Amino acid sequence: MTLPFATRLNNVETSAIRELFKLLGKPGIISFAGGFPDSAMFDVPGIKESAAKALAEEPGAALQYGATEGYEPLRTQLAHFMQAKGAQDVEPQGLIVTTGSQQALDLLGKTMISPGDKVIVEAPTFLATIQCFRLYGADLVTAPVDAHGVQTDKLEKLIAEHKPKLVYLIPTFGNPSGAMLSRERRLKVLELAKKYKTLVVEDDPYGDLYFGEAPPPSILALSREVPGSREWIAHCGSLSKVLSPGLRVGWLVAQPELLAKATMCKQFSDAHTSTFAQATAAQYLKSGRMPDTLHRVRQVYAERAKAMGDALQKDLGDAIEFTRPNGGLFFWARLTGNGGKLKDSGELAKRAIEKGVAFVPGAPFFATNPDLSTLRLSFATVGVDKIVEGVGRLGAAVSR
Repeated sequence: MTLPFATRLNNVETSAIRELFKLLGKPGIISFAGGFPDSAMFDVPGIKESAAKALAEEPGAALQYGATEGYEPLRTQLAHFMQAKGAQDVEPQGLIVTTGSQQALDLLGKTMISPGDKVIVEAPTFLATIQCFRLYGADLVTAPVDAHGVQTDKLEKLIAEHKPKLVYLIPTFGNPSGAMLSRERRLKVLELAKKYKTLVVEDDPYGDLYFGEAPPPSILALSREVPGSREWIAHCGSLSKVLSPGLRVGWLVAQPELLAKATMCKQFSDAHTSTFAQATAAQYLKSGRMPDTLHRVRQVYAERAKAMGDALQKDLGDAIEFTRPNGGLFFWARLTGNGGKLKDSGELAKRAIEKGVAFVPGAPFFATNPDLSTLRLSFATVGVDKIVEGVGRLGAAVSR
């Protein structure tokens, strides 16, 4: 029997990454495919203590239905968290709590995108965003990315030509590009938002995961330097990569009218994000443990990123091109085909599985004109020794 499904589903497909995970059951596979943090990095004692405090201090509020906008103590803590990173004008009432930043993106799709609307995304960009925006009928236009993020000169031409409903960017250690948008380009993005009166969505789940020097302030934080730009910025944040994905705590900062529409749509979908998770997160942020947690996570991921970069240079040589990331969870690379070696990352993925290593081919991260030679490698959940071994296997697969 075939059910009469909604026609909007014709615009989307099952995630290619989710499909890849079905192949990872083979014993001994070293996986660089995941896009998630290492569970060994979770501050389990701190989260346990925070959950206990939430139940001890406000059990009724933590276990009861809550406001759609979010648990007020958490909104306060998130505002402080944002202020400490330079977004000094963020107040508790200026954000809503979402069930992960993925829901924030979905709410933006619901509130902003009508079928046929032009939406500009980076090439490459987060696969789930491509799927989400297409579900609401967006006609996606892609802006090229280099090692310093979206190319703003080309972005301006695309905005002028297509007059998009919104522009979606991951400026800091993007998924999958790993790129970091320079301060100069961030200011240019703000100028473009103001000039063309175009909403810019800044997705920032990785900005706290830097190795060494901190990245430039967020586009939201820099908006104070471009008067009149603030109302054209929506900022999505998340605790998933820095605390725990299981809490499903994200947030959306935007102008009041957009927040009101997003809150209305959230009422229809889940009423509110888990109050217990919110109360736990609020207690954790209040406890002051986050700086030490972030320091530890940065050190571990920086070591793993260095190991992967060194191993790629050693074992693949001129068969691959990449820029070492300054933070985040990913390497974005391109096969060169030099020396007659493999250039198609989809074919390499099949060979790599046979060799006992997995990664994600780059094609699904492009909304248009996929580059079949690209691939994404995550170092987050693999120890240094396994990174070296896995890249060695990848080198053998390229040369086969």
